[in-house]
Parts: sequence; C-alpha cells; structure tokens
Amino acid sequence: MGAEDDRARRRLSRIPPRGAIVAVLAFVGLCSAFMFTLVVPLQAELPALLNASREDTTWVVTITLLVAAVATPISGRLGDMYGKRRVVVVLLVILVVGSVIAALSTSIIGVILGRALQGAVTGVVPLGIAIMRDALPPARLGTAVALMSATMGVGGAIGMPVAALLAEHADWHMLFWLAAALGVVGLVLVVMVVPDDVLRFPGRLDLIGVAGLAIGLTGLLLYVSRGAEWGWTAPASLGCLIGGILVLLVWGWYQLRAKEPLLDLRVAARPAVLFTNIAAIGMGFALFSSNVTFPQMLELPIETGSGLGLDMFAAALIVATSGIMMMVISPLSGWLERTVGPRPLFTVGTAAIVLAYVFVLIWSTEVWHFLVGNVLIGIGIGFTFAAMPMIIMRAVPANETGASNGLNALFRSVGTSTASAVMGGVLASMSIQVDGVAVPTREAFEVCFWLAIVAGIIAFALTFFIPSRSAGEQHPALPG
Repeated sequence: MGAEDDRARRRLSRIPPRGAIVAVLAFVGLCSAFMFTLVVPLQAELPALLNASREDTTWVVTITLLVAAVATPISGRLGDMYGKRRVVVVLLVILVVGSVIAALSTSIIGVILGRALQGAVTGVVPLGIAIMRDALPPARLGTAVALMSATMGVGGAIGMPVAALLAEHADWHMLFWLAAALGVVGLVLVVMVVPDDVLRFPGRLDLIGVAGLAIGLTGLLLYVSRGAEWGWTAPASLGCLIGGILVLLVWGWYQLRAKEPLLDLRVAARPAVLFTNIAAIGMGFALFSSNVTFPQMLELPIETGSGLGLDMFAAALIVATSGIMMMVISPLSGWLERTVGPRPLFTVGTAAIVLAYVFVLIWSTEVWHFLVGNVLIGIGIGFTFAAMPMIIMRAVPANETGASNGLNALFRSVGTSTASAVMGGVLASMSIQVDGVAVPTREAFEVCFWLAIVAGIIAFALTFFIPSRSAGEQHPALPG
C-alpha cells in the first residue's frame, strides 16, 4: 500500500462511532434479506390476488432471485470503482422505488417490475462487508463481518413471521409499503452515519462484461429455477442452459483479455477464493432447503401423515430460530475467526449443517425436532457465512474487495435458486392427493433432507482444499 492509501485508512479509522456504522450496515443487510421472504406467505394466494395463472405468479419470486444474482457482483465492482457507500445509497433508492411500484400495482406486471427492482438491493451485503474492511481495525473486523454475513439469513428468517402476520391481518399491499418504509429508514441512516469512501479504485466499467455476465447467468438461473416447471429437457429449458453456458464461456475468455475486466478471473481462480465459492453453492443450497421444506412440514395437517398442523405464523416462528441463532453467535464467530482462523470455522460450520439434516432425517415428528434442526442450521450458516468473506478478503487485493464478495454472494444465490427448484421438483413429483389437493409424502421430505446432506458433505470436503494463509495471501488490504 502506498502512503496515500495509508493516510486514507487513518482517516477512516478516526471516524466515530464505529459501532453505529456496523449497526446501520447490518440493518440494511436485514432489509435486503427480507426481500427474499417478503411474498413467501402470499405464494398460494397470488393467482387470485393478481388475477393471473400460477405459472405467471411464480415470477414474483423468481425475478427477485434472478436480479439479485446478476446485480450483486456488478454492484460490488461499481462500489470498488465509484465508492461503496454511494452504490449502497443507489441500491436503497432502487429498493424504495421498486417497493412503491409494487405497492401501487394491482396487476402482475407492476408487481413483477417492483420485485425485480427489490432484488437489486442484495448487493448491499457484500458492499457493507467491503466498507467494514476499509473502516474497521482488524480486532473488530471479524465480529462485524460475522454480523453482516448473518443478516443474509436473519433478515429472511425474521422477516417470514412478520410477512405472515401482515398477510393474515392486512391488505397484501402493506407488505410492499413496509419494504418501502424500511428502505427509506435505511437510506437516511446510511447517509447520516456511514462515512464516504476515501479508498476508491477508479476505472472504466466493463459494459461488455456486464452484459455478458447478465445474459449468461440469466440463462443458467432460468434453467435452474424454471426447469422443473417447463421440463428439464424441454427446448426452452435446454436453450437457456446451453445458451447460458456458451455466453459465460465467451464472457470468461473476454474477461481474461480485457484491460479493465468486470471481474479479475485470475484472482477468482486462486484456490482460497475458488474452493470457498464452490462450497458457497452448497451452503446456499442447505440454507434454502430448510426454508422450502420445514414450513411445509410444520403447516401440513397431521392427517396427511407428513405435517404437524401448525398455522402459518407459528411455523414461521420456528423457522426464524435459525436466523436468531445466527445473530446470537455472530460475536462468537468473530472471536473464533480471530482465534483459530476462518478455514476451521468454515469446516465446523459445514459439519453443523450436515448434522442438522441428519437429525431431522431421523427425528421430524415433533415441533421440538424442527427447533433443534433450526438451531443447528443457524450455527452452521452463521459460522460459514462469517468465514467465507474473511477467507476471500485474505486472498484478494483491495481493489477487488467489493467484486470478490459480490461473486461469493452470487455463488450462494446459485445454491439457493438450485435448492428452490430441486426441492420444489421433488416435493411435486412425490405427492399424493388428499381431498383433491396434492400433498408431498414423508418420503419426499426425506429425499430433500438427503440432498441437503449431500450438499453439506461436499461443502465440508471442499473446506480442506482451502489453503491456509500463505506468504502470498497476507491480508493484502485489511486495515492496519
């Protein structure tokens, strides 16, 4: 680092109060994660509410996942170039605009447009982690990053019962007005509390790279998220898959030759970054698997042989346990990261995920079984989500912080999208008719648990391929 960067870091380190900065960034992280579960309680009612087919209303959920996956690495790169705080502000404005559009809409087109804009706000999490890297001393960084990473699970888990309560007792438009209000509060807090960036790396935005990444990822994620509905071997599905792969191959070739690429793939290919990102797919899969299966098992009537008969709100509270646990253990995660390092923390976290699904595979007939399972998942996701950004930040230069964390978030998004499609396909194909309604069998849920176990085991194994910090990976841009 040059003298100018050293002076910049000293300026950042004198900006008080650091606790307020962390709290505000964690709040906007919670808001962004809430967008994923915002409409989950409404899914069954959306066709009637929007006067549209069930196939069309699935886009209300799918479009948010697609936009989030594409926008997150791009917003990370923009943050590195133009200022992370500035991009966070822009993303929060987009969230407010999208929420207002959806709140004022009575047709599916407006709601889908609003949900697409809401998806872009996911980029605030990797940007927030990058801001913390710039603004905090090493002694506080691990705990702060653990807290910020936890918001990705906490926001969705806590948001689910809130959304369920509103869906049961208020007009559905109130969900989007709530999202708009949260966006406004977050915007005001960021402007008032988070310091402006003094660590920037100006450059030219690779527009060709942006377009290539967006098109390629959209093709792959459409195949993953809609393949079960369209048919995995249908022409439309295969067209998305093959087209997405071809575009990404060409995109990768171009990125390796571009003077100022959107993502430096040579950095992304470093073993620490590569294996962490591949393992992130498994962690995203494991996290979303519980969001798909647990609520259904808790809510299905007892007489179906698959469920426990809880109402929507009670089931959401049980599922929220994992998010609360992630928040509670974030200080412990930060301490463990400083004490034993992020890689062992990652290994323990993946092991906890495997243990959680083994537990519910064997015991899933009482409410407390799911409570224990969610606690273990919260511990596992809390540890792994805290470890992944720290592993990556130890391995990448300062000018790649935002983009590299955004890429890691992208891999997690691929995992969540895959879980949504695969779990949905399994539950739909292994169902029986009960009073004219298709109900997943207990065997279907057991298959889902086995798939989550396999994903967790693969991620667990990959952690052993992540190298310990070497001479070439010595905190290249951590404060101090």
